[in-house]
Order: sequence, then C-alpha cells, then structure tokens
Amino acid sequence: MPEESAPHYPPPPDDAPHVPYAPHDPGMPSVEAARAFYEVVRTRRTVRMFSDRPVPRETIELIIRAAGSAPSGANKQPWRFVAVSNAEIKRKIRLAAEEEEREFYTRRASERWLDDLKPFATNPDKRFLEIAPWLIVVFALKKTDDGGQVYYVNESVGIATGMLLAAAHHAGLATLTHTPSPMKFLSEVLHRPEHEKPYLLIPVGYATEDCVVPAIERKPLDEIAVFIE
Repeated sequence: MPEESAPHYPPPPDDAPHVPYAPHDPGMPSVEAARAFYEVVRTRRTVRMFSDRPVPRETIELIIRAAGSAPSGANKQPWRFVAVSNAEIKRKIRLAAEEEEREFYTRRASERWLDDLKPFATNPDKRFLEIAPWLIVVFALKKTDDGGQVYYVNESVGIATGMLLAAAHHAGLATLTHTPSPMKFLSEVLHRPEHEKPYLLIPVGYATEDCVVPAIERKPLDEIAVFIE
C-alpha cells in the first residue's frame, strides 16, 4: 500500500508574514500528558479563606503573561489585567464591593438565585478582598488603546481569564472569581479609561491552613461531553 501523504496546505500570502510553529513537547505520550495536567487542574477550587502570606510580584507577572498568551479575535488581545497589592486601594475596592453585594442580597437577587447560593454560604462580607495579597482586576477592552476595532471580546477575555486561573493554580495559589454587580466602581477606584470595562475581580494568594470549601461535585464526562466518531 502506498504511504499516506501529509495534507498539503497552500502557503500564506506574501503580505501576511508567518514564522515556523514550535510545538510543545511534553516528553511523554499525549494521554499521559493530558492526564497529568488534569490531575493538577482538577484540584482547583474557588477559595474565600485567604491568608495574608506574601506572593512575589514576579509570580503575578508570570501568571498574567500566561493569560496574555491566550488566543483572541484578530489577535487584538482585548484585555487589561490590573494587579493591586496596595492596602489602601484594596480597602476601597472591598468597601465598594460590599456596598454592591448588600444591594444584591437584599434587593437585586431573586429568591431562586439566593436559594442556589445557599450551599456556598456566601454573604456581603468580602474581607478576603483586603486579606489576599493581590487583587487582579480583569478589564475587557471595548476598543484598542489607539481606538481600533476589537472582535469576540467576551470570548477572548474569557479564555484569557481561564488561562490565568490555571496558571495561578499551577503556581500553588488560590483564586476566587468575584463578580460584584455593577462593577463600574472598579473603573473609578483604579482610574481606568472609558474603553476598559470591568470583567472580573480575582483575589490571588494562598489559602489559610484551615480553609474549607463547599462540598460540591463536578459533572461526569458523559454529562459535559459528546463524542461523534
């Protein structure tokens, strides 16, 4: 039988420069590599009991670099990650977030929503926003810094945020995806320009030694995946 030939793709046009792709070699079969990553990432949990143990700025920089390597629509990279360790600014963020959260729990949230939150024992107390050594505030760019068009903003920023969470977990750190609503106060406290829209507020640090998390289960594979072979 003739040897199977590799698929042939036409070269990119001359006005679209390309460079050779350098694939990552995990040094093991793909199944083993995928299983190793899964065994790490499956232990990631949302944490609300943060220690004040310091985290080096370089660690945060590398986590943000990992997030910034995410794919994005037309490579516009429509994200901004504002990392805050300043105690005064963190306190301002906490106070503003708690004000919005009190409105949520007393007026904005439906009874069904509040019932769905009961297993997590959440409440307006957001002290972790001051205790965690870093807050990473994710902003989605409505346009580029020079006024250009952006594409698939929510999808792009969502992917980048997922990579940020995975990178933080890989570094041994805990995170929380906090979504006070509305979040415009973050733009005001951090003096961000109009074209940056607050997307997520993520405390980053180490969990306390006595940290506990809700007793929840992940859906099994047959409920989250469909294979068509």
